Amino acid sequence: MPKILVIEDEAAIRRVLSKILSEENDTYEVDEAEDGFQGVEKIKAEDYDLVLCDIKMPKMDGIEVLEAVKKIKPEVPMVMISGHGDLETAVNTMRLGAFDYISKPPDLNRLLNTVRNALDRKQLVVENKILKKKVSKNYEMIGDSDAINHIKEMIDKVAPTDARVLITGPNGTGKELVAHQLHEKSNRSSNAIVEVNCAAIPSELIESELFGHVKGAFTSAVKDRAGKFEAANGGTIFLDEIGDMSLPAQAKVLRALQENLIQRVGADKDIKVDVRVIAATNKDLKKEIEEGRFREDLYHRLAVILIKVPALNDRRSDIPQLLNHFANKIAEEQGSAVKTFSDKAVKLLQEYDWTGNIRELRNVVERLIILGGTEISESDVKMFASK
Repeated sequence: MPKILVIEDEAAIRRVLSKILSEENDTYEVDEAEDGFQGVEKIKAEDYDLVLCDIKMPKMDGIEVLEAVKKIKPEVPMVMISGHGDLETAVNTMRLGAFDYISKPPDLNRLLNTVRNALDRKQLVVENKILKKKVSKNYEMIGDSDAINHIKEMIDKVAPTDARVLITGPNGTGKELVAHQLHEKSNRSSNAIVEVNCAAIPSELIESELFGHVKGAFTSAVKDRAGKFEAANGGTIFLDEIGDMSLPAQAKVLRALQENLIQRVGADKDIKVDVRVIAATNKDLKKEIEEGRFREDLYHRLAVILIKVPALNDRRSDIPQLLNHFANKIAEEQGSAVKTFSDKAVKLLQEYDWTGNIRELRNVVERLIILGGTEISESDVKMFASK
């Protein structure tokens, strides 16, 4: 049931607005405040889906109310109500973050359309927050080992900046989790994080994939196409397995980092982009530099901040938490009951040599849940988790 607050110092107008809204939709729950102070206090105490607020009021005017609400509950849409002489002030409220403004006396259709649109927008904001929480949960870092706690601290420090980050570590350790956490906790989180697996794209196509191309640039280029850097504009691009990128593509990435400019394949026009770059690799890039396969200048541009993700064998104390996490996740995915692990089973799994790291552990947990008993026992582990 949508909750709407009307903040208006003139009692007659306040009653008319409340009546119009209540008659428009009987699911609307309409509350009133007779001045800005009372309105802000109500907004602090309750969750409203929409606020209609007069601009000209004694004690605390609508601009002050708008500024206060944007600080305490920025997701609540504010529709400002202005007199005919307040057009300039009303436009200014839009710059300050108001959803819309309507003039007195309000046109009925315009008022109701604005209310419907604002409520739809609030619903989208709420759904987006829920979705982001789900996405964030998918990329949650599980564990309390010193190594993982150090990474979490690094993420908290680095995420709010635009510093470029190079994430290193063996395959299957969760380097993409670090990249997503950096994005989710950054000021760019409302925009996209675009992932590029440099190892999965043929070297002759990587430039087109990253920077796009124009029609006719090569045989299969039948139309203009934007690349990943353009798709990530305003957000983050995650270059996974960057150690596998060709030298010509490395040169173009270096230019993008230095000048914030890219050029589509076959074009002579530069495109300005605002992208944060996070890269990851399982290779020793210093060794790759020595052997001429990776540019040293690009390495120094990427490795402003270095985050090393440890192998699972180096964080065995996290295995019990990881087992519970994967058991719950797999049960949710399969719609089955959650299975537990006996103490002896956990101890045995902690002693395994996890060459495939977290990825291998997850696969083993799934196999044990499918084939093992109600509680995963030591014998289940010996039978179904053998290499």
